[in-house]
Amino acid sequence: MTDILRVAVIGAGRMGVDHIQRIHARIQGAEVAAVVDVDLARAQAAIEGIPGAVALADAEEALNNGDVNAVLIATPGFLHEEILLKALAKDFPILCEKPLTPDAASAWKIVEAEKELGHQRIQVGFMRRFDAEYAALGAMIRSNELGELLMLHHQHRNPTTPPGFTNEMLINDSVVHEFDAVRFFTGEEITSVQVRLGKATRNAPAGQHDPQHVLIETESGVLADVEIYVNARFGYEVATQASFEDGIVNIGADHGPYTRANGRWGGTVTPGFEERFAAAYDVEIQAWVNAAFRNGIGGPSAWDGYATAACCEAGVEAQKNGQKVPVKLNPKPAIYN
Repeated sequence: MTDILRVAVIGAGRMGVDHIQRIHARIQGAEVAAVVDVDLARAQAAIEGIPGAVALADAEEALNNGDVNAVLIATPGFLHEEILLKALAKDFPILCEKPLTPDAASAWKIVEAEKELGHQRIQVGFMRRFDAEYAALGAMIRSNELGELLMLHHQHRNPTTPPGFTNEMLINDSVVHEFDAVRFFTGEEITSVQVRLGKATRNAPAGQHDPQHVLIETESGVLADVEIYVNARFGYEVATQASFEDGIVNIGADHGPYTRANGRWGGTVTPGFEERFAAAYDVEIQAWVNAAFRNGIGGPSAWDGYATAACCEAGVEAQKNGQKVPVKLNPKPAIYN
C-alpha cells in the first residue's frame, strides 16, 4: 500500500457525491482519483475543483487506471456484485455502500470470493455503527455495567418516501439498518423475523402499508422490535431504547438545544439521514482509510452484508405471511472470526 489511498468512487448520485466531497475536504490519507458514472456529465460535475481526478463512464476503466488503488462503491445495489468481484480480483481495499448485494445468494458469492482471496478487503457501509451515540451504547452493552441486555426498541421514521418506494423497500432499504444495529449491539446473529401490519397512515402511497412493526429475536433470546414509519411527515428520526437488567438507556430521537422561550418549548428534528449521520459518515470513511494501510477493514464486513441480506429476505417473507420466519445462514468462514 502506498502512503495515500487513491480512491475511485463508482457512482456520482446522491451518496456518491457526498462521499466525493467528504474524501476531498475532510478525510486524511485519501484523495479522489476517479469518479465513475454512466452519465459522464454527472461524473465530470462531481470532480469539479478536485485536482488530478478524472471522470469516467466505465467502472472497469477506473479499476485498470494505474493511479487507482482503492474503490468506494455508491451505485444502486443491483450493480454491486460485478464491481465487487472485479475489485476483489485487484485486491483493492473496498468500501461498499449497503446493500452488499440485493439478495443473500449473490451476497454469499461475494463472501466466497473474498474467502478465496484469503483476507478481508470489503467494508460495508452501515454507518450507524460509527455514530457517537450508537458507539456509546455498544460500549455500555459490552461492559455489562448495567447487567445483561434484555430488549431493544427501535424507531425509524422518515418524513416521506420517494416515488416507487415499495412495501418490500421498507425492509430492504430501511429496516436493514436496524438488522445491522441489532447484530452490532448484541454481537449475535438474528434467528427470526416477524412483521405485523396494523393501522396504516392515509399518507402512504398506493400499494405501501405504513407503518409496520418488525419483531426480531437473536441467538441468546434478546428481543428487539422496530417501528418503521416512512411517511411520518415531521422529519427524519432514528432512536433506540435498550432495556438492561439494571437500567434503561435511550439514544437518538431529538437533537440540538431544547429551548423554552416565548411560551413555547422544543428542539429540532433533522430533515434527512445525511444531516443526522454526517459525523458518522466522516468517522466511517476515515476508519476505512486507516484500516486499509494495515491491510484490513475498519468496520462491517462482507459477512455482515450477507447476514443482513438474509435478515431482509426473512423480513420480506414475513411481511407477506405474517408468520415468524427463520433467518437462514450458511456457516461463517474462518476469515470473519
